[in-house]
Amino acid sequence: MSTYIEISIPVKNESESDILIAQLSHIGFEGFEEAEDSLHAFIPEALYDEARLRKTVMGAKELKEDTENLFSVKQIQPKNWNEEWEKDFLPVVLDDFCAIRAEFHQKISTVQHELIITPKMSFGTGHHATTYMMLEAMRSLDFYAENVLDFGTGTGILAILAEKMGSVKVRALDMDPWSLENAKENIAANQARHISVEQKDSLDGEAVFDIILANINLQVILQNMGSFRQHLDENGVIIGSGVLAKDEDEIRQTATEEGFLMNVLFTRDNWMSFSLKKRVISS
Repeated sequence: MSTYIEISIPVKNESESDILIAQLSHIGFEGFEEAEDSLHAFIPEALYDEARLRKTVMGAKELKEDTENLFSVKQIQPKNWNEEWEKDFLPVVLDDFCAIRAEFHQKISTVQHELIITPKMSFGTGHHATTYMMLEAMRSLDFYAENVLDFGTGTGILAILAEKMGSVKVRALDMDPWSLENAKENIAANQARHISVEQKDSLDGEAVFDIILANINLQVILQNMGSFRQHLDENGVIIGSGVLAKDEDEIRQTATEEGFLMNVLFTRDNWMSFSLKKRVISS
């Protein structure tokens, strides 16, 4: 059994805790416990990188300078983490549209699309508000025969659902090698055949997509807004999340500058999802 590291981070409020969970999930943290004024995060000792953690926490807290009490660290004695995880990991069911379960759960036959997702160290199970809102937004789109980009794929959950909804070509990108490995395992578990997985954090080439899915974070969305427009079909749509509702104005300003029309789709637990379409310029 693996030895784990527990990180304890002081937090000001629930929103800060949500941001930290989202960011830490991308760097290998597998479990979280929320207390009244702190967040406890767990990672295998072999994957622990203090410099990477410090940079992530500072970014999530929007700190420009390091502080002495940014977080505390302690070693956790080995235990059967799979057993502990299975106790807490419950299926996610979105009405009769889709259900997300792990392989050890019973089959859910009352939905249109059933996804088998084992998260391991990657972000995206449907439990977090941002992933749930992405699933809810995808529900209203027609994916049949569409060319789809999943930018920041994590577990591969959105790419897998896109194929199940009829997409014939899905390109899934992520920079995190653990996420890519996890996505490949989940793609295989769902017998998906039209998804390609690549280690990238930006778009290149001349590929054009009908639908772009981007459940990432504020800075990555802002930095790639121009690239998204370049690679989006004239009649295409971008569905995004991973951002807080308070960031709406900043996203809307950048979207307008890049020639997009933006609509807020859903809000949940201080997070929001949105859509972007190219603005039609009248002649």
